[in-house]
Amino acid sequence: MKGLGRGFESLIPTELIDDEFDPTAIEDKKESQLKELKISEIVRDEEQPRRDFDEEALEDLATSIKEYGVLQPIVVTKEDGKYKIVAGERRWRASKIAGLEKIPAIIRTLDSQNRLELSIIENAQREDLNAIELATAYAKLKTQFNLSTEDIAARVGKSEASVQSTMRLLNLPDDVKKTMVKEKLSEGVMRPLVSADEETIKKVLPKIIEEGWTARKVERYFSETKKKSSASAMKRDAYRKEEDKLSTKYNTVARITGRSLTFKCKNEAELKELIKKLS
Repeated sequence: MKGLGRGFESLIPTELIDDEFDPTAIEDKKESQLKELKISEIVRDEEQPRRDFDEEALEDLATSIKEYGVLQPIVVTKEDGKYKIVAGERRWRASKIAGLEKIPAIIRTLDSQNRLELSIIENAQREDLNAIELATAYAKLKTQFNLSTEDIAARVGKSEASVQSTMRLLNLPDDVKKTMVKEKLSEGVMRPLVSADEETIKKVLPKIIEEGWTARKVERYFSETKKKSSASAMKRDAYRKEEDKLSTKYNTVARITGRSLTFKCKNEAELKELIKKLS
């Protein structure tokens, strides 16, 4: 896998393509068939350059498939009575390890595969496409057309970092993605929310919408929040030893917050015992 490394790539979810945000979903359904195929009828593409697959990773995927099934269909074309894999060889191999006899597959002709790839690339170059649709188009090129992030960037005329950054928006919760599209929020405004927890997103998203925050203001908000969190953590670490000593000495839970010292007792008897010791 090309690009900025496996670590960054792993942050981009491409296993599931949501038709709601797929700009070529309707056209794809006209061009493709979704069926369950016998694994024995499927063959790898011998011209596919990737031949080495991490055995441990395949075993992990096989375990997941046993529990949840194959979440994303593989893509094949029919040739000489067999189905040649276009995308999804790893899922096919793991399914065999898992003992599956059949696997969901999108069947396309070579011509329809080429037409769809061109259509997705053309859509990705449209200026009126929202960022979630754009991210979905990139993800589709990656998972169903075996294009690396570098290849996608070259085809749509953007930098590899830009493509990866857009694709990371797919990490947002589904309701947040829908809100982003509905409220026409920009990628720059939403990008900092990708790595935030759901509680933080619920807190800040209404402010972004109601107050019309700019991308810079969102970034500043998260930067300041991070600084406060770091400062708070440093203060807690500074008093951790004292907390432990007091907890041991008085046989209770001691906490130092700001300029306050508190003791937490399990019951009334423990509270009375603590009061005696402090008297």
